[in-house]
Amino acid sequence: MHCNNRCHRTTIRGRRGRPLVLAPPLGQHGRVEPIDEVVLASRALLGVVARSIAPALERVSLPQFRLLVVLASSGPLKQGLLSERAGSSAPSTSRMVDRLVAQGLVRRTASTVSRREVLVEITTEGRDLVREVTVSRRAALAEIVERVPEPQRETLVAGFRTFAAAAGEVELEDLLLLGI
Repeated sequence: MHCNNRCHRTTIRGRRGRPLVLAPPLGQHGRVEPIDEVVLASRALLGVVARSIAPALERVSLPQFRLLVVLASSGPLKQGLLSERAGSSAPSTSRMVDRLVAQGLVRRTASTVSRREVLVEITTEGRDLVREVTVSRRAALAEIVERVPEPQRETLVAGFRTFAAAAGEVELEDLLLLGI
C-alpha cells in the first residue's frame, strides 16, 4: 500500500542538534515508493563516506588513496599487481607511487623472492591515514545510529543486516572506486 509523503517523514536531530525532517522525493506516480526510501538512505551513507575521506583528500588524490587502501588490505604488492587491483594503468600507478613515496606514505622494497622484483608497501604513516578515514567513518555512523530513537535502533540494524545479506559480498574493486 502506498501513502502520501507525509507518512514517510522522519524527524531526527542533525549533526548540529537542529531537527531535520527527512522525506524522500515523490516517485514517478506521485507517491513514495520503497526504493525512494532506499535511495534517500544511500545518499546519506554516501555523504558519510564523502565527509570521512575529505581530510585525506587534502593530502592525496582519490586514486592515490585507493592505492593506499589496496596496500593496507593486501600487504606489499608488485607494482603491476597493484595497478591491476586499483584499476589504474601501469604508468599512472608508477607516477602515483612516486608521489606517495615522496610523501612517506609508501615505500619500494626489494622482493625476497627475486632481486629484480620491486614491491610497493604501505608505511606506518600511510596505514595511519587509511585508519583515520576508517575511524572517522565509524564514528560518524555511530553518531547517526545514536540519533535514531532507541525503539527503532534494533530495527535499523536488522534492516541493514538484511540489506547486506541481500546485496551479497561486495567486490573489492567496487569499493575501491570510492576509496573504501
